[in-house]
Amino acid sequence: MKYVYFPGCVIPQRENAYELSARRVAEKFGIQLIDLEDLNCCGFFLEPIDRLSAVAFAARNISLAEENGCDLLTLCPACFGHLTRVRTELLREHGLRKDVNRALGEINKKFEGSSQITHIAKVLLKEVGVEKIRETVIKPLKKIRVAPHYGCHIVKPSDEIQFDSPERPRLLDSLIKATGAECIDYLEKRLCCGAPVMGVDKNLALRILMKKLDSIRKVGVDVIVTVCPFCHTHFDVNQLRIEEEYQIPVLHYTQLLGLAQGFNPDELGLWENRVPADNILSVL
Repeated sequence: MKYVYFPGCVIPQRENAYELSARRVAEKFGIQLIDLEDLNCCGFFLEPIDRLSAVAFAARNISLAEENGCDLLTLCPACFGHLTRVRTELLREHGLRKDVNRALGEINKKFEGSSQITHIAKVLLKEVGVEKIRETVIKPLKKIRVAPHYGCHIVKPSDEIQFDSPERPRLLDSLIKATGAECIDYLEKRLCCGAPVMGVDKNLALRILMKKLDSIRKVGVDVIVTVCPFCHTHFDVNQLRIEEEYQIPVLHYTQLLGLAQGFNPDELGLWENRVPADNILSVL
């Protein structure tokens, strides 16, 4: 399995441990991640301002994957969603594809549509499979209770993403259970973490986060697990900004899986996590 790796914006700036742990896990399954130096922002944040630019940004990244004859893999659900949607639109809308390729032609690039877009969680589920994941587990996390957080973009809009049910998401649960950990349901499982609201209304974003954390704390878990770098940052950093003391560790799924595979905490970048994960490490 070989993919062009798309880092996005948040991971290189704030969540290096996600990439570090993902690379460790990828090596276990023979997944090769190809690094390109000239990838740009996926264009997601430009969409409300200038749709053509947002599409062109995404199309340029896809064209680079096509030049390398590979599908494009990202760790970020927002990037995954935007790139997936743009690819679909360009294949469907001839006029838009013509306009975008005219712009890309000025830098000797062209969107063809031959490369697919995927997310690390989708690769682990669909290409690797739960059984093979279980085979790599040498330290089953049987004593750890996990609250899964899906986030919004990994499942919505479901007709475009086609990854999991937005009403009854279960695929992250399956990945968590493959590590031997206990996956715990909670009332606000489908609630947004509140991160997208931070730039508009900080207090509202923190109230949403508190509602989510209250629901998680009521069921008594050891850790929250995410597959989104933006959600992870919000949970991990902004717990510390709320007056209520939660101190619930937040791990990227690849960190959780890496621990079960026998990697040590430093190899998975746990030193970068803001809320210490000592409670988990003490029972490994």
